[in-house]
Amino acid sequence: MKFTKMHGTGNDYVYINGFDEQIDDPVSLAQQVSNRQFGIGSDGLILILPSPVADVRMRMFNADGSESEMCGNGIRCVAKYAYDHGLVDKLDIEVETGNGVLTLEMTTGDSKLVESVRVNMGKAELQRGNIPMSGSASEQAVSVPLTIGGQQLAVTCVSMGNPHAIVYVDDVESFPVVEIGGLIENHPWFPRRINVEFVQVVSPTEVIQRTWERGSGETLACGTGASAVTVAGVLTGRTERKIINHLRGGDLELEWLDNGEVMMTGPAVEVYNGDFDPK
Repeated sequence: MKFTKMHGTGNDYVYINGFDEQIDDPVSLAQQVSNRQFGIGSDGLILILPSPVADVRMRMFNADGSESEMCGNGIRCVAKYAYDHGLVDKLDIEVETGNGVLTLEMTTGDSKLVESVRVNMGKAELQRGNIPMSGSASEQAVSVPLTIGGQQLAVTCVSMGNPHAIVYVDDVESFPVVEIGGLIENHPWFPRRINVEFVQVVSPTEVIQRTWERGSGETLACGTGASAVTVAGVLTGRTERKIINHLRGGDLELEWLDNGEVMMTGPAVEVYNGDFDPK
């Protein structure tokens, strides 16, 4: 099986060209390729497939094999792969995801290869029932008190097609992200588990984010999470509608438009190509 290793701001996945390869068991394959000691090593597996409604289709699997609805960093790499490898011949494309069809605009560099991608991440869902989260289905969850792991926290929950809980902290580097992230991910409030973003506000237009991803643990970046953070910052009065988000793997530019859609711009990088023999 041929594969391509790619990353968006350090959020790395193994990509399979489903136009050429037949994948019968993506759950097992995701677990194999993601293993950083005995596999290729990644945050998960992304399949690039034909689509009846868009230019390409994306399916995304976490390192534990669970399938997620969307990946903001991953979809930028899907677009880059599709253009650089000749699956599409245009820089503005549509990608089918578990969160519907999203539009992307690619920018090439001197090499004529794609370097950055702007994604319309769609509209944020704020009601508990759409996240999903326990409680009144029509209510929003903004700065909800949560005591967990000996910490007194406040969480703001947003869905960007997949669920996110945003926690604001004073010093994100020293915060016990691994311990608390796993506890929040599996908290009874969240029937499908949840991704968790720990955020330090630098200014009204700048934040620092660490990410605990559902099914993968701490990762260097999360595009849907950064989009959710943009929305949460406005809802809690901490940041403006347009921000720079500093993640461990790099920076993303984000804006929550007046029509409710979130725009995200960031890099997409192809690392290497190779062959893998699934067991």
